[in-house]
Amino acid sequence: MLLGSLTSFVSFEEKEDFARKLNVGNAAPNFKIKTVLEKRLFTLNDLKGKYVLLSFWATYDAQSRVKNISLNNALQSTSLNVEMISVSFDEYESVFIETIRKDQIAPTICFVETDGVKSNLFEKYRLKFGFTNYLLNEDGIILAKDISAKDIGSIIK
Repeated sequence: MLLGSLTSFVSFEEKEDFARKLNVGNAAPNFKIKTVLEKRLFTLNDLKGKYVLLSFWATYDAQSRVKNISLNNALQSTSLNVEMISVSFDEYESVFIETIRKDQIAPTICFVETDGVKSNLFEKYRLKFGFTNYLLNEDGIILAKDISAKDIGSIIK
C-alpha cells in the first residue's frame, strides 16, 4: 500500500513539473526590463507583430555566452526579420557591459537582470535547469526552444 502511494506521489510531481515548463505552442510570458544605456523601460509585448529570439544567458556560464554570441552573429549576417532580445542574469552591470563590448553584441538588444538567478524573470521563464533561448512568432507564441544559430532560418521558413 505504501509503495502504491509513493508511486502516485512521484507521478503527480512529474506531471506538475512538466506542466510548469514553457514549451512550443505556449505563449511567452511578458516581462518588463530597463535598458542599460537609456534606462528606459522595455516590455516583451513591445515587439508583438515581429518574430523574436529571446536569449537568456550569463557571463559566468560559458556555454550560454557562446550560444548568445553565435545567435547574435547569425542574425546580423542574415536578412531574416527577427528581433533578438538578449538577457543576461549577472549581478554586476559593469561585468555585463564589458562582456557585451568584448562579444560585440549591440547594447540596444542586450539587457541585464541584476537580481541574477533570484529575479522574477529567471523564475518566470523557469531557467533553474539552465539558460536557454526561445523563438517566438508574431503573436508571442513559442515556435522553438533552445535552438542553434543554423536552425533559425529553417524554423521561420
